[in-house]
Amino acid sequence: MNPVQHPFTARKNRSRALEKLTFWLFRLATYLVLACGFFVFGNIFIKGAGTVFKKSFPFVNTVFLTEAPESLYVFTYQGTKMELGDRDYRAFRAAEEARAKAAGQPVPQFNAESYVYSAGGIFPCIVGTVLLVVGSMAIALVLGVCAAIYLNEYARDGRFIRFVRLSILNLAGVPSIVFGLFGFGLFVLFAPRLGVAPDPEKWHFRLWPLHQYVNFVGWGVSLISGWFTLAFMVLPVIITASEEALKSVPRGFREGSLALGATKWQTIRKNVLPYALPGILTSSILGIARVAGETAPIMFTAAFVVRDKLPWEGLDHWTDFFFQGVMALPYHIYVVSSKIPQNEYTARVQYGTAFVFLFLVAVIALASILLRNRLRKRYQW
Repeated sequence: MNPVQHPFTARKNRSRALEKLTFWLFRLATYLVLACGFFVFGNIFIKGAGTVFKKSFPFVNTVFLTEAPESLYVFTYQGTKMELGDRDYRAFRAAEEARAKAAGQPVPQFNAESYVYSAGGIFPCIVGTVLLVVGSMAIALVLGVCAAIYLNEYARDGRFIRFVRLSILNLAGVPSIVFGLFGFGLFVLFAPRLGVAPDPEKWHFRLWPLHQYVNFVGWGVSLISGWFTLAFMVLPVIITASEEALKSVPRGFREGSLALGATKWQTIRKNVLPYALPGILTSSILGIARVAGETAPIMFTAAFVVRDKLPWEGLDHWTDFFFQGVMALPYHIYVVSSKIPQNEYTARVQYGTAFVFLFLVAVIALASILLRNRLRKRYQW
């Protein structure tokens, strides 16, 4: 005798079997993506940790984190294989040659093999990356939030506003190399600068009544060129996310404030922006991830392969800081990985730089997440 089946028990059929199969396919695809991500990041972590950390005290490779890149010299001296950076190699060679001359011995021969950028550290690259991220995100947040406030709070829906929103969405899909060329043409070659004398080869005009001229000579390869290029590149993400954050604030907040006699701007500043800030900071996290990892835009506008001085060193005036080129971690990885012959020494630098780069981006993003969570607890409705 067959047992009585409950009337609400799910019955097996072809549709349910297909649904279950589809579910497992999606699940396996998700696990595959996660496995690939863990493999990539795990590989960078394991190989990069060998460069950044060491077994003896202080357990951190301070040379790699605090010095500039150098050429590595590998040679055998008195039966011992030695690996020295450019400065240490020159000092060691001079000392040994002086010792040999003082002892009346033949000058030793150093048949050293050199490897570019395989010694020293990446401190200038870390500084340049932090400056580029902080400066570009500050510009992008100010412009993006202002644009989002206008589109959501002031603008009336019409053809022009719909065209603006469509343009913003299209800009989000533009390749970064296009933004790099745009920044090179506009900021590096043409942007205005103040000068005490006119430039006869460039268009200029006098800034009356000051005895200065606005010369359209460009900002050159500099921090400020990289800031504005990266800021314009990430603006679509900031504007879209900020506008959605403003839309999420209940309409009653605005109506109550206006009913009490507040102006439009007072309502936005006091009753809308504070509650939209967590969503705006979420967009900044997305922007940081894109800005920090871009190579093409900074390659044209801000980054140098090698620069001995830090941006604040050797300045004639404090404003010169903004017109200094910098080294950057993504561009350094690109140069070491593709522009010089590959070997075991360059591999150490590549993985070590990638490890520090990922850690740096994670720290900046984590700071944004903590600030966002703090604001969420403070402003709740």
